[in-house]
Amino acid sequence: MKWLAALVFILSSTMAHAESGKRSPPDNPKWKEECGSCHIAYPPILLTADNWQRLMGGLDKHFDANAILNAEDNKEILDFLQHNAGNGGKFSAPSMRISKTPWFTRQHREISSHFWSDRVVKSRSNCAVCHINAESGDWSKHGMHASGS
Repeated sequence: MKWLAALVFILSSTMAHAESGKRSPPDNPKWKEECGSCHIAYPPILLTADNWQRLMGGLDKHFDANAILNAEDNKEILDFLQHNAGNGGKFSAPSMRISKTPWFTRQHREISSHFWSDRVVKSRSNCAVCHINAESGDWSKHGMHASGS
């Protein structure tokens, strides 16, 4: 019976932690180095494995930039992204833009369209403007810059 109580405690603690927006980001130094050199290294959970496959297969024209990697680095990063990818339609984007997923749209529905075009914010993909602790895995409202709350 004690193991059942412990299991319930662990599950409820884990769920409360996940709901807080604070998630330990999966770690892969190559992903952080390569993806984080141009933009925030977006958490793999924000797109599906299929989206990551298509995105990594088109790095020669990665959102109008050439982000091509050698085959070994590409495979390591793709394996990491797919292993930690999100599941289901809420993390799927035909355009492969995280900001076009149903999850992103729902989470940011209260933000004015004027905010996204602000000269400091520039676009929906500039997460770090508001989520100042995002790189450490804190996506919670408590870890946000005042202008984004």
